[in-house]
Amino acid sequence: MSGSNDRSFNFEAAPELPGADRLSKYAFGGIRRLTHRLWDFTIEGRDNVPLKGPAIITPNHLSFCDSVFVPAALPRRVWAIGKGEYMDSWKTKHFFPAMGMIPVDRSGGDAAQAALDTAARVLEGGRLFMIYPEGTRSRSEFLHKGRTGAARLAIRCNAPIVPVGHEGTLVVQPPDSFKMKPRLPVTVRFGAPMWAHEYGDPEDPRTLRAFTDAVMFEIAQLSGQRYVDRYASKDDRPGVLADAEKTAPPTAQDDTTERINPQRPSVVGESPISIPRPTLRPVTSPSTNGIATPTKPGIAAPISLPPGRRAPVG
Repeated sequence: MSGSNDRSFNFEAAPELPGADRLSKYAFGGIRRLTHRLWDFTIEGRDNVPLKGPAIITPNHLSFCDSVFVPAALPRRVWAIGKGEYMDSWKTKHFFPAMGMIPVDRSGGDAAQAALDTAARVLEGGRLFMIYPEGTRSRSEFLHKGRTGAARLAIRCNAPIVPVGHEGTLVVQPPDSFKMKPRLPVTVRFGAPMWAHEYGDPEDPRTLRAFTDAVMFEIAQLSGQRYVDRYASKDDRPGVLADAEKTAPPTAQDDTTERINPQRPSVVGESPISIPRPTLRPVTSPSTNGIATPTKPGIAAPISLPPGRRAPVG
């Protein structure tokens, strides 16, 4: 488990990718210093992020400042998907792309595919890429059903997904608030890398959903949120979805929600709100080079468990 005192950082120059290297270097450095100075900022499971090679970072999304704290917790530079509406404002249309944001047209179709193609270039270059699998901020404060974009990228680029759960950002910057309240606790937790071929044949379209669901269930454990099996919507409001859940009759979906949120050993340390990885994991290269390289799809073998982790029983 990594604490907030671990601040080592590798800025990877990439002039061939979106973003301005010089601006990004100074901006990332400034953000990292400020987050540790102005907030009670704790990082757990940082060692789960590969120090070299591609990986997809998938956090829960509650507040705008999620995009500040998660990159600040990473040991490497990261590129990320951002909503296309940021390109309509003079305040953000230059700075965000310079920081490596890849704008996505959320109406879908070819426009969204173009953003994923750019993200694939980032991963194929051996870099970190961040995407919110819920597709938008959760207005209900629950964790919502994930969209399959991250799983598609993982299969396409043969990259692991690193699930991320954070707490405290919603209090730091509530919805529609421009200011971030200082001196408050924020925790970012990184789970163990997950590979698509652990959840089915990568050539089978059903694997996309199985893998995405597994990622979301892991994020639920890391963030402490309740998972709801429905996509996030602009119509969601705090308390409204909770009231509907309380008054709705029991359904198969409700049973699933309870079944996928067991209390199991932590993947990041002593926290009681994380689930373990499967007993079979892909063979990885030695930890000295920091690269997580899977075996051929469909072939898995045990690897050592991280510190503080207990092996699953049965």
